[in-house]
Amino acid sequence: MATKGPFWEVETGRRDGNVSLLSDPINPTTGLPPFFANINLLKQSFALRGLNTKDLVVLSGGHTIGMSHCSSFDSRLYNFTGKGDTDPSMDPNYIARLKLKCKQGDQATLAELDPGSFKTFDDSYYRLVTKRRGLLQSDAALLNDPETRAYLVQSTSHGSTFFKDFGVSMVKMGRIGVLTGSQGEVRKLCSKRN
Repeated sequence: MATKGPFWEVETGRRDGNVSLLSDPINPTTGLPPFFANINLLKQSFALRGLNTKDLVVLSGGHTIGMSHCSSFDSRLYNFTGKGDTDPSMDPNYIARLKLKCKQGDQATLAELDPGSFKTFDDSYYRLVTKRRGLLQSDAALLNDPETRAYLVQSTSHGSTFFKDFGVSMVKMGRIGVLTGSQGEVRKLCSKRN
């Protein structure tokens, strides 16, 4: 794998829906929790989908790869409480570096979710979050709960089980909202309806 990430057995035969809606991934009852979610909303959102707190932290570790638009976190840099302030939970040195890249109101620029290794699947995301350098508010929220914080710290150690845990949580996530009976179809070619 190009990102050097973990491998897991993917369950096959899942039915795909016949309709895809742009709004589905951001729907609060069916989609992903928002990037600005606090720890209570994150835990609730995952629980509604049959995922536990450990799954929340493990799957958040997927932020070790990828980028985010500055607009997804610029309030943390420029107007956190509506008074032109920064997010006090964020490392001030990290804020200063991000401000060099992302000007207020910037809708186009991208920033690395895991600076230095955003193309490599590793556990460095956890080290950054524990140093108060989680890019998204939902990343930083993981420090606000004893259970999620404990997994963050454990994942920075040499005995980390992150790769194994990620595969387990991905399989669990793949079981969310499975269509049955005559709902949807098992596609012969993944990118096209039969």
